[in-house]
Amino acid sequence: MRKELLFAFAAFFFMSLHAIAGNFAEEHNQRNVLVITTYEKDVTGDKKKDEISLWGKPFEPGSLFYQEVWAEITTSDGKDFRIDYEGGYEPEIQFPDLNHDGVKDLFQSSATGGSGGLYNYSLYTLADSIKKEIGMPPALSIDAHFEDNYQGVITFNDTNESFTVDLSERKEDYDRLGIYQDGRLNEPTEMMVIPYAMFEPVKIKGEKGLGLRGVQEISGAYHADGIGDVYSYWYYEDGKWNLINIKWKETQG
Repeated sequence: MRKELLFAFAAFFFMSLHAIAGNFAEEHNQRNVLVITTYEKDVTGDKKKDEISLWGKPFEPGSLFYQEVWAEITTSDGKDFRIDYEGGYEPEIQFPDLNHDGVKDLFQSSATGGSGGLYNYSLYTLADSIKKEIGMPPALSIDAHFEDNYQGVITFNDTNESFTVDLSERKEDYDRLGIYQDGRLNEPTEMMVIPYAMFEPVKIKGEKGLGLRGVQEISGAYHADGIGDVYSYWYYEDGKWNLINIKWKETQG
């Protein structure tokens, strides 16, 4: 009986230690978060400033990469909201009115840290103290491929526009890579259409208020083989993003 009691006591003791260690680890883990920056903006439309704190959890202490990013908002009438974002570097929030309801929106961004200089974006409204995701513009429909005689053809299906790019200055590189032989394609080959690298609020000609300009890069045989940049202009109306214009800028050799 005494032996059984000792075993029971020992089991209880180690279970207690495990629970204490677990609670300590959880508490320590929660402490590894910090306020990146704070804002005071009216994001509900009541003409009173609300408190916005942008929080982040670094990948490790001292790291510049935040594996978790979120905003905590306390409105002027005491309501609390939380918006979770994708992780990244240098998170920030801008407050343009992109859905044109007269209330500042929360336009958040953070750099992915990749070689392409890409960013994550998120767009929300808290008008009338109701949290709603507005979302970002959709991807453009772009066809980009090589053609014979060191030519590249880029077609924007959204506007039915096509551009031909002379790539003859890259002949030596493309021949070495086996894309061409004596000016003829060895096989049909697509170019690389990179996702949106960035968005920025801009004035849209002929429209009231701000819209967004998106920037995408088109590359040839590899990412650093830049062919040109696609600039798309978007305006939010009737509950959706509308494509206003596309501009193509060829990379200067």
